[in-house]
Amino acid sequence: MTTTRITRRQAIAGAAATSVAAAVLPNLARAAAPAATPAGELLDRMAWGLLELSPTGATSLGVDTGPHAALRGKLGDRSPAGVAAQQAFLKAALADIAALPRGGFDSSTQTSLAVAQSAFATALDGMALPYGDATIGGWRNTPYGVVQNVGAWIDVPQLLDGTQPVRDAADAEYYLSRLAGTAALLDGETTRIRMAREAGLVPPVFLLDKTIAAMTGSIASATKADGPYAGPLARKTADIPGKWSERALAIVEAQIVPALQRQLAEIRTQRAVATDDAGMSTRPHGPEWYAWGLRASTTTRRTPAEIHQLGLQRLAELHAEMDKILKGFGLTQGSVGERAAALQKRPEFNFPANDEGRAQIIAYMQGKIDAMRRQMPRAFRRLVKGNLEIRRMPLAEEPGAPAAYGGPGSIDGKIPGKIWVNLGDPSIHNKVTIPDLVFHEGIPGHVWQGEYAQQLPLLRSILAFNAYSEGWALYSEQLADELGMYDHDPAGRLGYFMGLSWRAVRLVVDTGIHAMGWSREKALAAFVDATGLPMSNAASEVDRYCAWPGQACGYMLGQIEINAQRTRAKKALGPRYDLRDFDQAVVDGGNVPLDVLAHNVGGYIAAKRV
Repeated sequence: MTTTRITRRQAIAGAAATSVAAAVLPNLARAAAPAATPAGELLDRMAWGLLELSPTGATSLGVDTGPHAALRGKLGDRSPAGVAAQQAFLKAALADIAALPRGGFDSSTQTSLAVAQSAFATALDGMALPYGDATIGGWRNTPYGVVQNVGAWIDVPQLLDGTQPVRDAADAEYYLSRLAGTAALLDGETTRIRMAREAGLVPPVFLLDKTIAAMTGSIASATKADGPYAGPLARKTADIPGKWSERALAIVEAQIVPALQRQLAEIRTQRAVATDDAGMSTRPHGPEWYAWGLRASTTTRRTPAEIHQLGLQRLAELHAEMDKILKGFGLTQGSVGERAAALQKRPEFNFPANDEGRAQIIAYMQGKIDAMRRQMPRAFRRLVKGNLEIRRMPLAEEPGAPAAYGGPGSIDGKIPGKIWVNLGDPSIHNKVTIPDLVFHEGIPGHVWQGEYAQQLPLLRSILAFNAYSEGWALYSEQLADELGMYDHDPAGRLGYFMGLSWRAVRLVVDTGIHAMGWSREKALAAFVDATGLPMSNAASEVDRYCAWPGQACGYMLGQIEINAQRTRAKKALGPRYDLRDFDQAVVDGGNVPLDVLAHNVGGYIAAKRV
């Protein structure tokens, strides 16, 4: 099971501020607490079964403790046998859910069971396809097991640097154990991408070129004492006696580097037979895979043609808003995208293209997060902590990564949530686009929403749905606007509409690439014209859509559905509607498919009518 975290939205009627201190919820560690009902026991067993398949998820959540501490030293299995084990687990879990006696469940348990059924059935459908990685309750579904933004060559160093705890000698041994398992993880991937190549599937040339360049650099730095594998351990064991670095480097040199070289050799073999075709429509079983990818990523049955048209419609509406702001800056000539690009080049909105500038970018992000945090009592009845830090991505990841992404930390709060920011090219960040970015990834976006999900049964912290996750993050961007974060920042408000245009053009570009035969060049031109973002940003985005077919469509479709439910609640409740109650119902219901979201909002409406 591949789970990574890998991430903008709208809302406010009048709401009186309440005391932040009194409203902050405890960050509860539930881990392995016994469940009181057969359904609860099943949910708990399924959660730990998933974490056995994907032990790194236990580390990210901070539940690899006590009787489950050994998970801290394990990695998953991405070989064909590993996929077969996932399929067996999912089939057994669905049979167990079906065997539960009907009725008698509270609404929270009903939601949890519906979420598990949806996630497990969708993942099984994806695993039945002839190639690719289908996540179990995740968002990074891909037909390609290893490319510029997919694979253990990225995931393991990020885990070791970010969430792998090393507090004592036992933790250091777990770190070394994960290092020792990395070669097998890599080789499992290599086997599967070789099988896919033999079946006729290889990524596009431009993705492989990025992958080869980045993986070559990763291999070159791997054996350095401060490299991506041994370096984090050296830092984390500075006060723990032992020859930790020497032992780590021995594993890297003897096992990990040879496995990386084997994987790179397979990637080079793929490059020799690859084409420039960007999308799935020309690949064996491509249309079938894309149909599943869209369904998994949007939790809807919308067709590519419907999604494409919706994107064009939203773009026209958003460009009208952007035009008004740009005219206020005296920019009246050229397309909306050209004028937005010109505004971003003004010196007052930019940072130095050096390490000083990188530090300024992080400080500017932090200032926006701090300001937004103070507005949360106006949008929620109960507040979580918003445990968050802003970190630069590992250097090897930056060439193939988006501008930033984020997610919550561990359940016990010991590992904070993070906004991982790509600072390889500082010019992709400026004061126009940063506010929207941090509201999406941090507060009230991914980090904030994730902390509510962590108060639900453990299974609900593991399972996530792209349309809800990204739809909520986009809705969070909207909330920021409605909460007045741009009242004195027209450039930032332009960035907000640019962000929405970005998500609207994703509907157009993703379907264009994978269902309509668009070339990479056509997709790049459409992206830049729609958003005004730099070509370097466009290249990273379009290449991501090529690697993760369908994922980019979840954002705006999720936001549209959340807003549709908000309109439904306003209409049904009239004067009894309060934004704080609606937002609370959405986050308290947890990460769900969009049909389950509608059911949860229906429950909130019914309760308010009483």
